[in-house]
Amino acid sequence: MTDLKTPAIVVNFKAYREVDGEGSLKLAKICESVSKDSGVTIAVCPPMVELGTVARAVDIPVFSQNADPHAPGSSTGWITASMIKSTGAIGTLINHSEHRFENNVISESVELAKADDLITMVCAESVKKAVSVSAYHPDFIAIEPPELIGGDISVTTANPLIIEDTVNSVKSVNKKISVLCGAGVKTGEDVAKAIELGSSGVLLASGVVKSKDPKATLYDLIKHI
Repeated sequence: MTDLKTPAIVVNFKAYREVDGEGSLKLAKICESVSKDSGVTIAVCPPMVELGTVARAVDIPVFSQNADPHAPGSSTGWITASMIKSTGAIGTLINHSEHRFENNVISESVELAKADDLITMVCAESVKKAVSVSAYHPDFIAIEPPELIGGDISVTTANPLIIEDTVNSVKSVNKKISVLCGAGVKTGEDVAKAIELGSSGVLLASGVVKSKDPKATLYDLIKHI
């Protein structure tokens, strides 16, 4: 899998206990099954220790949760773009709200990832941040107000204007950048509203990972696409 077609559902596994060990592959297989049955793109971001296992086992887009601004070599403990590429993953998140970088680090991480032909998805907490990172020309920007992450109120309800403003502002810098949204997204209505507001899909985590029935949750998320 070498592309991320939109609209897309991107499921970040984070580091929840539910995806420890074999849990990551089990959830990724569920995502693959729903994606193939529905025709809707569902991408997954498993923990780094399971990235290669998942990427080699499923035929849906697989992303790393992070890429560090380090080239191959003496970089103990850091995650290089070439490592990610070698697992079979097609892209990476950068600057997630739980793994923030300064802008100069974001820029270098995007550049190194692109050099290894990885799709880059940079997270931003505000319209201002989204505009600033647009200058580095990532493939995707995911707008996620931090106060709503992990909560029960979707950004599409709590702050729909931030989605429209981000889409318009980012497109004014580079029309080729696609915008995703996240934070509190849990239902098909949330996804439909996000797309209506101009986003190319959603980035979410707990709504799927911690669901008692991830398959049913995924079908609900995509029912209006």
